[in-house]
Amino acid sequence: MPLTVVEHPIAMHYLTVLRQRSTSSPVFRAAAKKLAFLLVAEATTDLETKLVEIETPLEGMEAPVLAKPTAAVAVFRAGLGLIDAAVELLPDVKIGYAGVQRNEETAEPMEYYTKFPEMTDARVLILEPMLATGGSLSWAVNKVKEHGATDITAVCVVAAPIGVERMEQEHPDVRVVTAALDRDLDHNFYIRPGLGDMGDRLFGTV
Repeated sequence: MPLTVVEHPIAMHYLTVLRQRSTSSPVFRAAAKKLAFLLVAEATTDLETKLVEIETPLEGMEAPVLAKPTAAVAVFRAGLGLIDAAVELLPDVKIGYAGVQRNEETAEPMEYYTKFPEMTDARVLILEPMLATGGSLSWAVNKVKEHGATDITAVCVVAAPIGVERMEQEHPDVRVVTAALDRDLDHNFYIRPGLGDMGDRLFGTV
């Protein structure tokens, strides 16, 4: 399973904004969106292109456009913080949603809603900001595979080694793009040093 840690200076700056306890929800949402642009760009660096004939103001030429459709699946709730970047950056992207909540005792995912677009032959980005135990991301990957996805990249903000290991074991074909690989998990399965509960911080429900 390929793991990419995005170390762009701007990505590191916005990740620091997200990590700070004092960051307000509006600032947190804005920083998450800006960081998401960099993560989505990295997650699509290898998208196939094809040449088409166009006319510039001066002459005709062959120019590249995307040759493969794209889809983005936001894992509720925190994945919603990344969805705007995918919508604004990717032309004609189709959007799906995967509703899952964590069992606070076992940290395993509990499904409550899914809605997916056509994903066959598409590059599918799963937007799951917190890769902690890997339970919810692995579940989401299973779900999109059941619906025809074969080319899958996970877009995360922060990852923990145990979650990365689980993805390597259960989905070695899925690339993971993240802004940071953090140290470990605490006794409540939260990533350390992490940034807290991303869903709560995005939506002001702390």
